[in-house]
Amino acid sequence: MASSDLKLLGTLQCPYVCRARVALNLKSVNYELLVENLGSKSELLLQSNPVQKKVPVLIHGDKIICESLIIVRYIDQVWTSGPSILPSDAYDHAIACFWAAYIDQKLVPPLMVIGMTQEEEKRATAIEEVVAALAVLEETFVKCSKGKPFFGGDSIGYLDIAFGSFLVWLKVAAEVGGKQLLDETKTPCLVAWAERFCSDDTVKDIIPDIEKLIEQTRAKLASTNSN
Repeated sequence: MASSDLKLLGTLQCPYVCRARVALNLKSVNYELLVENLGSKSELLLQSNPVQKKVPVLIHGDKIICESLIIVRYIDQVWTSGPSILPSDAYDHAIACFWAAYIDQKLVPPLMVIGMTQEEEKRATAIEEVVAALAVLEETFVKCSKGKPFFGGDSIGYLDIAFGSFLVWLKVAAEVGGKQLLDETKTPCLVAWAERFCSDDTVKDIIPDIEKLIEQTRAKLASTNSN
């Protein structure tokens, strides 16, 4: 389904932008990706999201939608002909939203710390927090998937998108932090799920280059340490 008046402001590496792109791919919606330079933000971005000045921003005609998970929900509600992203059952819907919020509140912040600091104590604490969150999400996957391939069941859904878009950054954090985070012995279900998610046709062409991200992260850490 084509939508010539649909634009997405973002970067190729941002996991939040990845969420919106996967959702659009799932719905087979054509859109224009306007790549932003966050060091010199465009007037369009500043005008479209004047409060936060962040990506992603979805521009649908004269409608502007900000925040990645809100964008995913909007896409699911507007393009109803494609596969559903959010569960139709009210309880399952609420559970998916709860765990998506958990990911943003409990997993993402320490994950970002690992890639932003060389202070051993802060990094060690962040690694512990990520490992603890992953253990919780391992149990969550077992309960939500009910023996199926994805959190959402037979196909990628809301919680898969919320979590899966950070898988590359889990790998970056593991590399720079020197500790395996997704571990086959501790989180076997998540390891298998991650492989399925990243190899899905709606996802695989969106995933940024892991080696390039590791190189960039190490360069930033080195620069921070030298200042």
